[in-house]
Amino acid sequence: MTQSQRASVAVLGLGPMGAALARACLDADVSTTVWNRSLARADDMVGHGATAASQAQAAIESADLVVVCLRDHTVVREVLGGIEAAAYTGRTVLNLSSSTPHEARRTAKWATERGITYLTGAIMVPTPLIGDPSALILYSGDRTVFERHVGRLRILAGTADHLGEDPGLAALYDVGMLEIFFAGMTSFLHAAAMVTAQGVDAATFLPYARQIAALLPDTFLSLARDVDGGSYSGDEDRLAMELTALEHIAHTSDEVGLDSALPRLMRDLAGRAVDAGHGDDGFSRLVETLRQGQHR
Repeated sequence: MTQSQRASVAVLGLGPMGAALARACLDADVSTTVWNRSLARADDMVGHGATAASQAQAAIESADLVVVCLRDHTVVREVLGGIEAAAYTGRTVLNLSSSTPHEARRTAKWATERGITYLTGAIMVPTPLIGDPSALILYSGDRTVFERHVGRLRILAGTADHLGEDPGLAALYDVGMLEIFFAGMTSFLHAAAMVTAQGVDAATFLPYARQIAALLPDTFLSLARDVDGGSYSGDEDRLAMELTALEHIAHTSDEVGLDSALPRLMRDLAGRAVDAGHGDDGFSRLVETLRQGQHR
């Protein structure tokens, strides 16, 4: 492998995120080869200085760091499985395609069995922030591999956190963080639907939504303490009391004719815990109710 190859990157997959990853490498003056099943998608990258490869193997052989951003891990295994084994010698495959933790572990095992030096990542920012110092990408797998390439990884996102040797950890944190994000957006939209149904503009309600959301960081701290300690004291809050508030949300939703699935889900979860005799415990007790789903 030549010196120029050792300083180069190949990007497989030029959807919006893959294109953003390739552009970040080009903006950092890193020699970049791109490949996509639809070759026309490479035209814009070529205009920015990239080299387009007509075959995935040619792209892989052009660089020592191969960044893969495809639709899912099934496609990743399909594409990488069609490459000659010798093409992976001396190269690292960084898979940034989204997945579940189980699927991430499966693909990592699959790669290891084929002698591929492999690292898993999860992108935690939208495409406009790729390459930004504030951007976050999470990594898991072989730490030695991570350390070898961390300089270029910080080109893709200024914060590159290695979570551990388990290749499923990046995907695990990804789905956990996204759950919080999507639940927050969905609950805001439901609340906005409730207030607008009764003549209040969403913009007028917004400062109050922000005020309640500002309580969450400290609340998360308390909840995490309880979850890790297995103790759900009701000294500061009681599930029975909070169930009443959740009932009010569900009833208000019904009264104005909204889809009540979200508030009913929250209410029913708390109701199950109260019915099981935990009404005097804190809200954190719900983690045990959620865990019961594993045994149904």
